Amino acid sequence: MHLPSRSTRVLIPFLAVALTLTACSRPDPGESSGTPSGTASGTAAPAGVAGVPGTQAGRQLRWFLDAAAKPPVADADLTAHLSADFLADVPPAKLNELLGQLAGLRLERVTQSTPTALTAQVRAGGQSLQLALDVDGTGKINVLRLSQADQPSAAPAPATWDEVDRRLRAVAPDVGFLAAEVTGDGACRPVHAVAPTAPRPLGSIFKLYVLGAVAEQIRRGRLTWDTPLTLTSKVLIPPGELYQRPVGSKVTVREAAKLMISISDNAATDLLMDTVDRRAVESQVLRWSGHGELNVPFLTTREFVLLKAARYPELADAYAALKGERQRRSYLEKTVAALSLDGLKDWSEPRHVGTVEWFGSPEDVCRAFARLSRVGGEELGRVMSANDAGLGLDGKTWTATWYKGGSEVGLLTMGFLARSAAGKTYVVTALTSDPGRAYDEAKAGGELLSLVRGSFALLAKG
Repeated sequence: MHLPSRSTRVLIPFLAVALTLTACSRPDPGESSGTPSGTASGTAAPAGVAGVPGTQAGRQLRWFLDAAAKPPVADADLTAHLSADFLADVPPAKLNELLGQLAGLRLERVTQSTPTALTAQVRAGGQSLQLALDVDGTGKINVLRLSQADQPSAAPAPATWDEVDRRLRAVAPDVGFLAAEVTGDGACRPVHAVAPTAPRPLGSIFKLYVLGAVAEQIRRGRLTWDTPLTLTSKVLIPPGELYQRPVGSKVTVREAAKLMISISDNAATDLLMDTVDRRAVESQVLRWSGHGELNVPFLTTREFVLLKAARYPELADAYAALKGERQRRSYLEKTVAALSLDGLKDWSEPRHVGTVEWFGSPEDVCRAFARLSRVGGEELGRVMSANDAGLGLDGKTWTATWYKGGSEVGLLTMGFLARSAAGKTYVVTALTSDPGRAYDEAKAGGELLSLVRGSFALLAKG
């Protein structure tokens, strides 16, 4: 999770000589589905785009193809279709310059599609390219990436567990992996694993525990999915959609939960933690994780960012050196809480990946997915299935897919739950990190998706 773009699903594009837009950061994939207010309307589809799905992502693809055909695009039109985070990194003038180099861009076929994300094969400048597009909680584009068709995102799925292991270890030096079946009593039965019980940094996967605490309070009648919550300055932290709303704005528990899971919205996360109380989240992680004590006190996203971006490494060193819950809780309340987010900048090298984070093992992550599937219901299922990160499992074989992942420099994690048409439920979790260097998260992301996709295929075979 980063300031400002890594823990949103914003992949910041730039144009190389070969007309290739690629990501310079690799945040947690995932966007909100449904029909949220403020969705940008699509323009009439240009010729030759038959087969574009009638989803939010599909409507924005139609707009992008039309816009690329006749640049420059007016600022107002760009603002209507592109997220504020995206335009902050790629201003209208720069984007129009890039569009001007995509003359003749045409769609060949959509290869994967979810309500809020898709990949497609396109052609421009005589080259076959792969296009990835995601939309945020308002229906605006916040991921737009063009890459050579043979980029890692198109990597073949592994055919054996040995191949999974070999390719996984090439992603990063520190890895944990688990492919497991969730049994009828909610336990995780390992089918294949690499260091499944060792605790590792989770990134934004920690938000599963926040959602668990919310679901528990809904079960007890203390909250409902429609309970209105009020945004305060205390929880307004970038990146995300809620950060752009004014103090005093109202948001339902449902919307905040969906934004927290689908786009890793930090303001939504801290708002929900503030609503249920930090200690309720700590209680949840202690019940669901075999390493819950590593997450007490349970950091808010604001505290995490301040520890890693304010006066670094002074605060992070001081916090990591503290022993025990009492000392750390006091430091957060007396020192970190008084700091401002103003002027903080993103970082490009790993910062305390192994000491200032949220922690758990692949087995812990599987347990969290399994417990959520038991305490939730249809509403929670819609939150967890809002986006599949581009995994694209066959809908005839798999009836539901849940996803949560996390990233920061030197860390990339992914966790998926999928239910098969045969009535079985499986969880695949991959936790990767390198505390010593920033590895290629864009390349690693495509590879991990391929490994997870292949793992579900292997699980289905039995």
